[in-house]
Amino acid sequence: MRICPLFLSGGSGSRLWPLSRQHYPKQFLPLTGEFSLFQQTVRRVPRLSDGGRPIVVCNADHRFLVAEQLQACGVADPAILLEPVGRNTAPAVAVGALQALADHPEAILLVLPADHVIRDIPAFHAAIERGARAAAAGRLVTFGIVPHRAETGYGYIKAARTEGAARPVERFVEKPDAATAAAYVASGEYFWNSGMFMFRADRYLAELERFEPAMVEAARAAFERATRDLDFIRLDKDAFAASPSNSIDYAVMERTADAVVIGLDAGWSDVGSWDALQEVGAADEHGNVTIGDVMAADSRNCYLRAESRLVATVGLNDLVVVETPDAVLVADRNRVQEVKAVVERLKREGREESDFHRRVLRPWGSYEGIAEAERFQVKRIVVKPGGKLSLQMHHHRAEHWVVVRGTAKVCCGDKTFLLSEDQSTYIPLGTVHRLENPGVIPLELIEVQTGSYLGEDDIVRFEDTYGRS
Repeated sequence: MRICPLFLSGGSGSRLWPLSRQHYPKQFLPLTGEFSLFQQTVRRVPRLSDGGRPIVVCNADHRFLVAEQLQACGVADPAILLEPVGRNTAPAVAVGALQALADHPEAILLVLPADHVIRDIPAFHAAIERGARAAAAGRLVTFGIVPHRAETGYGYIKAARTEGAARPVERFVEKPDAATAAAYVASGEYFWNSGMFMFRADRYLAELERFEPAMVEAARAAFERATRDLDFIRLDKDAFAASPSNSIDYAVMERTADAVVIGLDAGWSDVGSWDALQEVGAADEHGNVTIGDVMAADSRNCYLRAESRLVATVGLNDLVVVETPDAVLVADRNRVQEVKAVVERLKREGREESDFHRRVLRPWGSYEGIAEAERFQVKRIVVKPGGKLSLQMHHHRAEHWVVVRGTAKVCCGDKTFLLSEDQSTYIPLGTVHRLENPGVIPLELIEVQTGSYLGEDDIVRFEDTYGRS
């Protein structure tokens, strides 16, 4: 039995703003411990003796984050499929199924969103074993969460009244109102819809082709025309964009006669909001979850998070306070779902806080804004050992570099030279240049930009190690 984990990592997590942002979404953040949610998802998949190699379907903009976090988990030879556009989960799983079948003709897919929390790992593994047996027999398995309260934020799955671990699905239900949710939980016949699945790759594609043939056609074309880009597989943009957009639930699971649900009681959460994150956190005697440099006085049932400085509260109840270097969120715990509206407004107004943190990650390292005013800005740049920025030029700005740690290899015009700590150089406007770290420790430098326009889009790349245009 070849079980192949398929990790879906396409979400943006906008309800967890300002920590989660478009270019660094929640699945890549260490929200509940040392490892990111994505890494926790990867690490809890059991090491099966005949397991298939992991497959990740992700946004092309997140490819270096995915690769770096997989490497930190010790995952060798993953298949990382890059979505050129978002088309929901059904097409994403389709291309994942095609990759799994290319690796092994009898592959069983274990489909896992990359941003869930599961506390009871042995219970999760036991559910996977039950799911694998049902999937091998041709069933399409969904894992239903045993509900512990009436929850209006999740969809529900009604199971047939039969014996056995894998019970036929009678119906899927959209998010209910409070009274209906309470009746579902009291009946004992309903589960929360987790969005986790297990099935043979060929069975999924066969059922999808029955109900959504255009989707399978587009997925096949996108996969067959895919190109290699370093360690990534770029799906063909035109073919993938032609696919209808739909979820697994709507496209297959609600329409197939072979759907079964396996109950899972393992401390699961989709961490979809700050309130959900508080529920999985370690609360103090006053019900507060505090992270970072926080001083809470006479405050109760709050989620308080400080990322870069002291946060002090007095007399707060049932609030969420999240501080980051460039934004602070203060919200009623009962209205945290509305944070998404804040992100939408930021996007409408063209504010970068919806997409980027002050510290922006790049495949070679990171840069962070320190100061900015008309005609100048100051950044802190960190280049990983062996990291190399693109060979580039700017039309509207000059740059001054001061090395504060490590060694820099600088190409400026027709000159190439080394800079060590406390040394500096000047890159004139319009000059082709490149920065590289030839050393074994991170290179840190301060960059002062001056000019009439200082936007990140004023970069003309001539050569790039990481395949960026």
